Amino acid sequence: MVKRFVAVFILVLVASTAWAQAPVEYKFSFPSPEHRWMQVEAKFAAVPVGVLQLRMARTSPGRYALHEFAKNVFDVTAVNSKGQPLTATRPDPHQWDFATHDGTVVVTYKVFGDRTDGTYLGIDSMHAHINIPAALMFARGWFERPARVTFVQPSGKTWKVATQLFPTPDPLVFTAPNIHYLMDSPTDFSAFTLRAFTVDDGQKRTGPPPTFRIALTHDGTEAEADAFARDVERIVRETIPIFGELPQFETNTYTFLSTYLPWASGDGMEHRNSTSLTSPGALRNPGQRQGILGTVSHEFFHAWNMERLRSAGVEPFDFEQADMSDDLWLGEGFTSYFDSLILYRAGLLPLDGLLGELAGSINAVTLGPGRQFRSAVDMSRMAPFVDAAAAIDRTAFPNLFISYYTYGSVIGLGLDLSLRDRSNAQVTGDQFMKALWTQFGRPGQKTPGKVSTPYTIDGLKESLAKVAGDRGYANDFFAKYVEGRELVDYTHLLGRAGMVLRKRAAGKAFAGQVQLQGGGSALRVSGLVPWESPLYQAGVAQDDQLASLGGVDLTSMAAFEAALSKQKPGAAVPLRFIRRSGEVVNGTITLVEDPRIEIVPVEKTGGTLTDDQRKFRESWLNSQRR
Repeated sequence: MVKRFVAVFILVLVASTAWAQAPVEYKFSFPSPEHRWMQVEAKFAAVPVGVLQLRMARTSPGRYALHEFAKNVFDVTAVNSKGQPLTATRPDPHQWDFATHDGTVVVTYKVFGDRTDGTYLGIDSMHAHINIPAALMFARGWFERPARVTFVQPSGKTWKVATQLFPTPDPLVFTAPNIHYLMDSPTDFSAFTLRAFTVDDGQKRTGPPPTFRIALTHDGTEAEADAFARDVERIVRETIPIFGELPQFETNTYTFLSTYLPWASGDGMEHRNSTSLTSPGALRNPGQRQGILGTVSHEFFHAWNMERLRSAGVEPFDFEQADMSDDLWLGEGFTSYFDSLILYRAGLLPLDGLLGELAGSINAVTLGPGRQFRSAVDMSRMAPFVDAAAAIDRTAFPNLFISYYTYGSVIGLGLDLSLRDRSNAQVTGDQFMKALWTQFGRPGQKTPGKVSTPYTIDGLKESLAKVAGDRGYANDFFAKYVEGRELVDYTHLLGRAGMVLRKRAAGKAFAGQVQLQGGGSALRVSGLVPWESPLYQAGVAQDDQLASLGGVDLTSMAAFEAALSKQKPGAAVPLRFIRRSGEVVNGTITLVEDPRIEIVPVEKTGGTLTDDQRKFRESWLNSQRR
């Protein structure tokens, strides 16, 4: 009996090991790429007895809202190991259940995709831009299994594969150590232009320094590709000092999947060892190129902050439900603060450009009515409703929500400058990020596709207390500015760097930041009227029409600006408007002074930059490379 028990135990153990190790095999083919669809064959072997539940994802790494990828799947068929047809039941729109099988299920289906960005699937005769969750069925409960992916060349094409997936001797076959990693591995299959460089971060390694690859699909020249690669390298080199080292990139490579084509959608999406960068802009256009480089900087910073330094709210990532985090003000917001700072330090953004971005963010948060209702933590929790999620019904979000990117960026600015202010520039925001990396990011890299030490808000407070050497300061900062709704004193903090924060239109009358449309005898209010603004207090609402202000007929935006220019802040001015119901209202609006600010170097205001201000500014803004 003992021998029989041991034999049964060994049999079960071997079977369990086989189930755990048998890879899921995927094959991507493109019989008709010009019609914007690809075919997927997925083989699930060593299927345990019971129902095999196959699903399409509803979310995607780096996104927080639902995207319902099953909507683009069609022509689904399945067979067993002998090629015999299998029938699936559909418990919900995202799932196919196979109750009867012989241990093998091979599913073949087509999936449509005509959006080239970081979230969806873009197929055409030029390339296949594949976000894996938008393309692959996965088996429930199989996320620890490895995977093997084979690409089939479209007829007449000689496309190459750019991906963070693990290569094999066959250039069209790749593997993933688990399904977590597979789902986080975007892929570009095309005749892309390749540029590569290596960067040594000065850390001890058993092998060569990592290689950075730029897989560029664009309508530009080779010279433009070379210039783009040089700028990407400058961004990479300027980012490393903030964290002190590079992450451990699996396969020792990091790939910038860069697609800049007229029909692409603007997007950037971080991944474990790569990023998906898309834009309808062109590298040849200086204005568009600035934005493109800003996205490069943002997404590469995520290789640390979000991919390995990650909130417990989004680890492990749930592909079936929306993922909610309390900490996107840090994950996205601090990344937004540092992406511009890195560009300036790398010489890719002029000072007035950096200061313009900082002023715009301060204006958005200072004047945004949403801060009356929600803290930065609360704004982070709104991500499932606002992250590329379109609603048919109107919401009051313009009055209730401030982007956690923007809100977090001004918290990042405030934390960085307040640390420098209280330590005479000896303790910095850079050091705070490095401390977070040391505590949570570096030790969390044990398994590809996973983060073993996600942080909580209490962990962030603890790290700040250690960096600042003052637990009271850390608790106070979080209580006021992160969990509370107060703002730091930007006038004082920027003044330490010789920057003047001033009203950009001092003495000018202001009715509120409102969207207006012309084209008739009145101006239509096309957006939500800001909470408690002069127009709001006058009773004006969205879809109303402004007919006259101070006796001036508002037939155009120019007329509106001219009417405002005649008034002074504090003036009570006659306002005539028409409600969307048709009711004509003859009321009064009390104007205020334009509250929007700008940031200007003190030397451009006629003042003098002191030695202390210069040193503080240089410590903050100068390149950190040595």
